[in-house]
Amino acid sequence: MTISIIGAGAFGTALGIALARDGRDVTLWARNPTAAAHMAQARENTAKLPDIAFPPSLRVTSDMAEACESDILLMSVPMQQLRGVVQSHANALRGKALVACCKGFEVSTGTGPCGILETVSSRVAILTGPSFAHDIARGLPTALTLAAKDADLGEGLQSELGTSTLRLYRTTDTIGAELGGALKNVIAIGCGATIGANLGDSARAALMTRGYAEMLRMARALGADPQTLAGLSGFGDLSLTCMSAGSRNYRFGVALGADEPFDKNITVEGAATASAALTKAKEFGLDMPITQAVDDLIHGRLDITTAVQMLLSRPQKEE
Repeated sequence: MTISIIGAGAFGTALGIALARDGRDVTLWARNPTAAAHMAQARENTAKLPDIAFPPSLRVTSDMAEACESDILLMSVPMQQLRGVVQSHANALRGKALVACCKGFEVSTGTGPCGILETVSSRVAILTGPSFAHDIARGLPTALTLAAKDADLGEGLQSELGTSTLRLYRTTDTIGAELGGALKNVIAIGCGATIGANLGDSARAALMTRGYAEMLRMARALGADPQTLAGLSGFGDLSLTCMSAGSRNYRFGVALGADEPFDKNITVEGAATASAALTKAKEFGLDMPITQAVDDLIHGRLDITTAVQMLLSRPQKEE
């Protein structure tokens, strides 16, 4: 089967490199024709993944119709841009096997990536879990969750998308997989803020653990299997994102905690997800104090000292 990656950011490019290196015929779609032409000529993505050469079977295009000729499309565009891409190219995408490769909730609707893709196809899955683009592109061992409601679709995609270094674990719980990938970014911002404010590793561990409890709370309310959150798409991704400077969300949190500027050109999915998650929490009557504190920090309603004092002053209870 042929595969196209829709979105030539770092993660999409890394997936394209990994799959092409393993012998797949892969097309990488970039929105910008100039950027696509440059990548095709340089045989690397100098802007997002410099010094990692494209395998011979990876081709680059800015023509969506050409990209949609493939059997499987990996939708690797930022969460808040996904609906726009889907709506703009609905006819070309309709009925295709579509795999979401982004994390979060749409701010305007609270919808996850699978829900958006389901507006044009019933053959939808999500690929998520603990991974950095540069690790995947370099061929370092990585394990991810592949979630599809249709078990047969999931099994087929697992076979087509797994490589010698990219190991995929299958589930039918798309809600749990979406929630884990989305909410861990919010908690990572909070963990980064504790380190940026010099509050220590113990504070980060406490925030990470109680943040995981919030993730489970929402998972149960939305009908996900809590066990999914204990896997790669939940606890695994949370661990990586909350403890590594390779995470954009974590670095954004560090900047917040240290009261330092952050590059506005870097996509921080957790910033938008925090607000969307609070809207969902309100709908289901859920208590999510860490998510609330992170959202308040992002929007300047609290400083880090006040946020910590607020969390520490909450009534003590059973774990």
